[in-house]
Amino acid sequence: MASLESLTEDLLVRIYKGLASDGDRKSWRLVCRDFHRIDALTRSSLRVLRVEFLRSLLANYPRLDTLDLSVCPRIDDGAVAVLLTSRGSPWAFPRAASSSLSPPGRDPLAWTRGLRKLVLSRSTGLGHHGLEQVIRACAYLESVDVSHCCGFGDREAAALSCGARLREVKMDKCLGVTDVGLAKIAVGCGRLEKVSLKWCMEIGDLGVDLLCNKCVDLKFLDLSYLKVTNDSLRSIGSLPKLEVLALVGCSLIDDTGLQFLGGGCPLLRVIDMSRCNGISSCGLISVAKGHEDLVQLNASYSLTECSSILLRCFKDLKNLNAIKIDGARVSDSAFKALSNCTSLVEIGLGKCIGATNLGLMRLVSGCVNLRVLDLTCCHSITDAAIFAISDSCRNLTCLKLESCNMITEKSLYYLGSFCLLLEELDLTDCGGINDTGLEYLSNCLELSCLKLALCPTISDKGLGHIASKCRKICEIDLYRCNGIGDDALAALSSGCKKLRRLNLSYCSDVTDRGMEYLGQLEELWDLEMRSLFNVTGVGLMALAAGCKRLADLDMKYCENVDDSGFWALAYYARNLRQINLSHCNISNMGLCMVMSNLTRLQEAKLVHLNKVTVEGFELALRTCWVRIKKVKLLAALRFKLSSDVRETLHSRGCKIRWD
Repeated sequence: MASLESLTEDLLVRIYKGLASDGDRKSWRLVCRDFHRIDALTRSSLRVLRVEFLRSLLANYPRLDTLDLSVCPRIDDGAVAVLLTSRGSPWAFPRAASSSLSPPGRDPLAWTRGLRKLVLSRSTGLGHHGLEQVIRACAYLESVDVSHCCGFGDREAAALSCGARLREVKMDKCLGVTDVGLAKIAVGCGRLEKVSLKWCMEIGDLGVDLLCNKCVDLKFLDLSYLKVTNDSLRSIGSLPKLEVLALVGCSLIDDTGLQFLGGGCPLLRVIDMSRCNGISSCGLISVAKGHEDLVQLNASYSLTECSSILLRCFKDLKNLNAIKIDGARVSDSAFKALSNCTSLVEIGLGKCIGATNLGLMRLVSGCVNLRVLDLTCCHSITDAAIFAISDSCRNLTCLKLESCNMITEKSLYYLGSFCLLLEELDLTDCGGINDTGLEYLSNCLELSCLKLALCPTISDKGLGHIASKCRKICEIDLYRCNGIGDDALAALSSGCKKLRRLNLSYCSDVTDRGMEYLGQLEELWDLEMRSLFNVTGVGLMALAAGCKRLADLDMKYCENVDDSGFWALAYYARNLRQINLSHCNISNMGLCMVMSNLTRLQEAKLVHLNKVTVEGFELALRTCWVRIKKVKLLAALRFKLSSDVRETLHSRGCKIRWD
């Protein structure tokens, strides 16, 4: 048998690239020094959780093209200055010298020369000085994400404009940026191809016009929820290379603006105009007639009525594969017109008034290639419609049937018989679903996401059928499924080892024994367990000790968990980033332990903690204020917490929501 020493470096690299999961790659680099070296030479992306390790990590991985600091809470101007300093002087890039904090012989700034993408989302501590340093140091940077940076304003936008090579900028919900800041980016970054400005409420027509004039190579533009008017659409219409346009929630645009789009943007392929109350079918007809290569169109909750004339226009769009008209009034004749669009693979009909069995039968008779179908809140459809869908659309991978109360286990029989490629199924609030139906559904072996919230007639037996055969399940929603208890969790723990998201809120039969079963799910990442009165500190201890990857935990109203459980949580659950402890029976000491030990915690909801005093809140907040980004507290504490605590949290970018 060949030894590891006989494997060449090229062969080791090929083996490494074949590893699919982060866990496998982590195990690989822990085997030996050679494997660790291959990991260092091959790794192209890095997501950092703790700032104190950042410099050494960057020195170890010099060939990065993507650096994600979005979950690294303490990045500020000072940290950046240290990070970009070599031999005590910023901007020195020695080829042979090394920092005392870096491995011998390695250039601590080598990573800056290869970096192409930088994610700084939610980095609330980084100001314009630090941002400019990073942008200037990474001379070949092409993509920057500063979304949800609450302190990001025009000065930071000016710093961003130093990146002359930038091709992509994402600034979602940067509320301080105005037309002035956008103008600076447009002038300094003329090569931009992708720009996202969602929720940048201070940006208007002036900034958009300058962006379109200066950045003529734009291919992607997101202006969702901006107060832009038809004047912006006139400017956008002049972009010769635009392919994707998002205008979600732009309530000031109307059909006149859509006519500007219809006569411009010759390469437009994807347009999202959902929740635009001022548009109608006439405007969409202008867009459709002007863009024969349109691939996706989203007009959800924008149209009061979807006319047959509009749907007949779609027939001429030979490449159209996705259309969403959620919330519109439709007729059976409209469905017949839509059935002529044989290239469609995705249709959104959620909350459409007038959706009937007959209409859906007509639709699927032509759209046999459907893979995604949303029928949320289409209350009139029955098992007959599901039979037609299952029989015609056998490649279906996603079906949403929330609040379709008239379907029964027969529908699941049809899906389990014909739609064997089904991956996602939403049966929320479908009261006719029972254990027999879940047994039929278990034939869909590709199922990865199953939502059964508010289905009162399912029990442990039904979920056992799913767990025994659907081994690819990674998300299950059992919210308020009163028949679910410990035996169901036992089945999930043995059959669904890939489970990452689970909602057990208000499943009152779950006890500590069920928590012990959940502790066997090593991949579990997101758990909602509100109001589980039969779970105590013993159960929480078993959960925390087993689920080391747990990042999001909601245990509101778990009133019988005592400090022993919270101490275990503080000791084991070191990857937690969000937690809801509202209405829990936690003490001053327990809260301080949780908030201080969970070093990756960024968001906490701490409402109605009756055993925690004002002093306890103050001490807990002081232990985590260097990293916490969002905290929810009882409104009465606004005037009881010291000004020092409140001002320090605010200065560090932490948002306090007073309930």
